[in-house]
Amino acid sequence: MSSVAKDLGGSIEKENVQEAVQDYEKYHALHGGSSEARKANYADMVNKYYDLSTSFYEYGWGESFHFAHRWANETLRESIKRHEHLLALVLQLKKGSKVIDVGCGIGGPLREIALFSGAHITGLNNNSYQVSRGQEENKKRGLDKTCSFIKGDFMNIRVDSNTYDGAYAIEATCHAPDPVGVYSEILRVLKPGQSFACYEWCMTDSYDEANPVHKAAKEEIEIGNGLPDLQTCVQCVHNMKAAGFEILQAEDLTRTAEITWYAPLSPTFWTTNGFRLTLVGRTITRLMVGFLEFVGIAPKGSVRVSKFLEKGADGLVAGGKLDIFTPMFLVVGRKPDNLDARAPAAPGKVNAENTTASRRRSARLS
Repeated sequence: MSSVAKDLGGSIEKENVQEAVQDYEKYHALHGGSSEARKANYADMVNKYYDLSTSFYEYGWGESFHFAHRWANETLRESIKRHEHLLALVLQLKKGSKVIDVGCGIGGPLREIALFSGAHITGLNNNSYQVSRGQEENKKRGLDKTCSFIKGDFMNIRVDSNTYDGAYAIEATCHAPDPVGVYSEILRVLKPGQSFACYEWCMTDSYDEANPVHKAAKEEIEIGNGLPDLQTCVQCVHNMKAAGFEILQAEDLTRTAEITWYAPLSPTFWTTNGFRLTLVGRTITRLMVGFLEFVGIAPKGSVRVSKFLEKGADGLVAGGKLDIFTPMFLVVGRKPDNLDARAPAAPGKVNAENTTASRRRSARLS
């Protein structure tokens, strides 16, 4: 825990961490902010969020900061790996495939998918601290020759058009201020005929904006996870189509999981590996961080970071129990061979439970 606390703040100078926490909190409605302000300043907001939260993520989740579709006989780690492997299968990645991981974190999924498929993967990330951590880990695993990182904004990818054989994003494009904009950039850098697979964070059809309990859960998810404004599953599909993708698959994988996706965050979850994510583990972590902040090992503001991450976890659990939120809405889109010949797609509603047999088989592999 001491080493985690020392790294808290990422690339922010230690004496500036508390001010960064205050700035981050101002972006959110619970602290007087607005979704418009978050969208206008998303790059600064998300960078602050990941500078402040990455060490906690590594402490709690390891290298892969995401949820997973999970069967009853699986450990959390096994399900996370399988969840990542599904993307390689959906995209039909093979040895030498040139792929971009959009919003790659510190590259845990990037390394797992590269080892599983043999693909050459470039991670795109706008956070300097996470890029440096990813480069360190790639070198340790001997993947620095075939996998790399680009420090850059996914709203303006500084890569030539028609570059990649595949693209994926794992719980990352939810940070975008304009979903159509980020999907359009991903479409641009893909080669014609190639696909993009995304695990998107979305509000479900059950979400009711007029319900104060629903709205509070959504706001807690946003403040605890550095998000401008969550889209719905229907909006996600519509936005992918508006960007120019042909939709091959759209499915909420939470519908077929045997263990709830939010189980690792639930107070009832009790295993050695999951202890730090339980209510008791979170409380102990906060107390330890408070002590380390008091004695000067952790920077001032560390406890506040721990608290808003806990608030985010509470919102996620509430969203899961209310069935108003999913972190694994799988959307797969193909870049048409001839974009000019493609008529604009009309928005359509997706019924996550009315999928084809092949889609249900793919969920079984997820």
